[in-house]
Parts: sequence; C-alpha cells; structure tokens
Amino acid sequence: MEKNTTPFHPFIPDADSSELPRLFTCPFHYEPHPLSVRAAEEVRRYLTLRTDWKTELDKGKMFGVLVVQKEGRTGFLAAYSGILCGRNDHDFFVPPVFDLLQPDGFFKTEEAQISQINHRIEALEHSDMRASLLQQAADRKAAGEQALKEARDALKEAKRQRDLLRASDHNDFTEEQLTRESRFLKAEYKRLEKQWKAKLEEVETALKRSDEEIEALKTERKRRSILLQNRLFAQFRMLNARGEEKDLWQIFREHGRPVPPSGAGECAAPKLLQYAYRHGYRPLAMAEFWWGASPEAEIRKHGYYYPACKSKCEPILGHMLQGLDVEPNAHENSKHLKHEPELVYEDEWMAAVNKPAGMLSVPGKGDALSVWSWARAHFPEATGPLLVHRLDMDTSGVLLIAKDPETHRQLQQLFETRHIKKRYIALLDGTVTDDEGFIRLPLCPNPNDRPRQMVSTAYGKAAVTRFEVLSRSHGQTRVAFYPFTGRTHQLRVHAAHPEGLDTPIVGDNLYGRRASRLFLHAETVTFRHFKTGRWVSITAPAPF
Repeated sequence: MEKNTTPFHPFIPDADSSELPRLFTCPFHYEPHPLSVRAAEEVRRYLTLRTDWKTELDKGKMFGVLVVQKEGRTGFLAAYSGILCGRNDHDFFVPPVFDLLQPDGFFKTEEAQISQINHRIEALEHSDMRASLLQQAADRKAAGEQALKEARDALKEAKRQRDLLRASDHNDFTEEQLTRESRFLKAEYKRLEKQWKAKLEEVETALKRSDEEIEALKTERKRRSILLQNRLFAQFRMLNARGEEKDLWQIFREHGRPVPPSGAGECAAPKLLQYAYRHGYRPLAMAEFWWGASPEAEIRKHGYYYPACKSKCEPILGHMLQGLDVEPNAHENSKHLKHEPELVYEDEWMAAVNKPAGMLSVPGKGDALSVWSWARAHFPEATGPLLVHRLDMDTSGVLLIAKDPETHRQLQQLFETRHIKKRYIALLDGTVTDDEGFIRLPLCPNPNDRPRQMVSTAYGKAAVTRFEVLSRSHGQTRVAFYPFTGRTHQLRVHAAHPEGLDTPIVGDNLYGRRASRLFLHAETVTFRHFKTGRWVSITAPAPF
C-alpha cells in the first residue's frame, strides 16, 4: 500500500466558505455536518482498499474525522481509537497523543518487566513441584481422614463392647480396667490425629512457601502496574483551543474521579483535536463512525455515527473544547422545549398523561419542565410521590400519576406483580424478518459509557420482551413491543442488539442513529382498577 505521509487530507475540490459550519460539533449529541460526512466517506473508501487490514477491521473499530482549516485550505484529519493491527502510528491517520508502543520507551520497557513477572507467576503456579505438593496434600488429607474415620469406628465398637461387658453377669473386668482401656484408646486416637496433622502440615508448609513467593510477585506486579499507569497518564498532556495544557490526572480529578480510566486519551476524538492544536489547524467539525462487527457487550452498527463516550472522553473533551464556539447539546436543550403533557385519563384516585418526546419524567438538573413538576402544579391537592413509573426522556406516551400515597402503592404493586400490561409502538431502522417472537437478553449499565446499557449474562438482570411486526415499508419495520420486565433502555437494546432484532429504533442516538426524534411511544397501559375492579385501558395513539 502506497504511503501517505501527511495526516492532513485536503478536500478536492476545496470546500466553499458557504459550506463551512458556523459552530463546532457538540461531540455528545450531533447530526454529522455535510463536510464531516464527506470526510468520513473518504476514510471509508481508504479502509476498503486496505485488504491487509480486513480481518481486524471486520472485528470492529471506531474511527473519527476532524474537518480543519489551515492557510486557506480545508480538509480533514482522521484517527482510530486505540490500536489497529498492533500499531498506533499508521500513515493516513494522526499519531497518538503519546506513543506508548515505542520499543525503547519507558512504557514498553516496564511492560516487558511486568510481563516477565507474569511469566514467573505462571511458571510457579503451574510447576511440577507445586503440582506434586498439591497432589501430596490432597492424598495425605484423604488418607488421614480415612485413617481417622476407621479409628473413630474402632472407638465406637470398643465402647459398645465395654457397655456389653458392664451389662453382663459374667464380666471378668473391673470398672477401673474398662475405664483405663477407654482412656488408652482415646489417647491413641489423639496420637494418630496428631501424626496425620503433622504429615499434612509438612506439605502445607512447603505449599505456603510457594504461595508466599507467588503472592510477593503479584504484589510487585501490582506496584509496578500502578506506577506505570501513573507515569503514563502524566504523559497525556491535552491541549485546548486556548493553548492551555492539562494532563489526564488534572482533568479527571477536576471531574471528581481520582484515577483516569484505562485507555483514556487514546480514543479518536482526543487524538484529532490534539494533533490539530499542535500543528496549527483550526477545528471546524467532527464525527465518529463505527466500522465492522458490533462488540460482544455493546451495540455498534457498521457505518453508523456515534457520540463520544462519556466515561473516557467527556472529561477530556470538556477541557479540549474550551476556546471553541461549540454548538449547544441538542439533547440537553430539548429538556427546555415549551411543551406540556396531555391529560388522557383522570378519576378521583389517579390520572394519566401523554408525555411528549424530549420531556423529562422527573426533575433533572436545572429548571426544565418535567411531568412531575407539571403534575405538582396541575394537581395541587395531590400528595405523595405522584409518578408511578417513568419513561425515558426521548420516549413519548402514557405515564401514570397517583394522587395519594395509597394509590401510588397500589399501582406500583400492580407493576411489580406484572398485572399492568404495556404496549409500545416503535419504528425500526431496517427490516425485521420474523413476524413475532420473544427477546430474552439480560441487561446492566455499561460502566464505561453511561447511560448506555449492555447485555451481560454475568451481571445483567433478566429482561424479556415480546414483539409483533405491524408493517414493513421502505426498509423500515413498525412493531409493537410488550415488555414483561422494565429494565432501563430495555426496548432500545432488545431492538438494536445483534442477538435481539438487530434493528435499532429510528432516532436512537445511543444504539442507532439520530433522526427528528426517537420513534418509540408507550401507546397503551391496561390494568384492573384497584378501586372499581373494572378493566381500564388508557391509550395515547402513536404520533408516527
């Protein structure tokens, strides 16, 4: 493959001034600017030519583009997150912020030392001597237990015989003789017990010396790893548009996190901005897209654009974007839209509203209107927690409100015992082939990228959804979802995950791609009224 020695790729033809963005991209919620799309398409074309990378690319990798301008020329920089095919310095892409793969650098040198310790630990743990000691310990323990069991059985039999002699009229033994025999046999048992304990301790002492040697090596490994990590994070000195520099320790401590997460500073977005600032490029727009298969736990679709991750990148980019005019976070701004819920049901005990998309269920940061604050104002005589359940901010639909604590308790009990049935309508970004079925994928929060959820058989809680296809048209599928459980983002993950429907909900910026809204609507809630005993079905037709 012919080398391209510069990571700056000018647009040909050059972008017209009218095409340039007015504000820099908000990396956490954005619609890719046309120039970012143009840059991403060029990167995709380049990746298709790299047939030597195909095997690794097919496994999945995040790429990023940064539209920049310098000396009147407009073009883009490209980057990938982490390492690609064992390297972080491929031509065509910007270099890493800090090259931890330098053969003679401190990272590789110390990593080799830690690797040697790992080999020593593994050699000790799997040595023939240790295996022999473990086998001896197991054999002696089993033999000792067997010998002591037989001795206890003999003691019981001897006692039974003495008891028979005591009861017999023809007993030639005195009570003193029988008692002496009992004491002798018990003493013999104690001596036997001591002998087997000594035999076992002999082997266990040798094992303990082996364990202590292994534990000392593990302690040394941990100490070296912490020192290496500390030194590594200090090398990532991140710039912002004002020319200010902070290392990862400073950045994450200012966000209340004493230790940066592993891999911080190695994602595409920080690499791109750092290179632009170092080499005098003016950042104009940014986008990140996924190439290849989805990771096992997360949800990523080939070719889709994704926001920057929260765990690693939010603190870093919060610093690096200072000095740029950044577009407002559309997701945050939608909390302040002037829209109100629509009352769709009310009786003397409860009410139900149709929550609009983009409205919070309960108050968040700031003074954004929420269904809770609306209900508090609309039902001034109501007491208690009011909201019985919640909907994601981006989801619209039926939400129940209790006017008093007892009603709240009764309705929550119906939810907990699954006596409230819910029907959601969703528009999916693709064609679902099955007409109906069940999705069973356990869910838990993604610790590295909240608020995303992930599928995990080890840590996830059971989540079950029934689906029914309503129609298919123009590459999209309209479905009804019937959740049997109420996990966070359950329907969104079950729709998007490869082991679910493998078809994200239209407008799902977390697990799919953005649209005018998230096309998910809680259409109907059905239950037997806890006061009247009658079935109640509350419906708010889907607005799409």
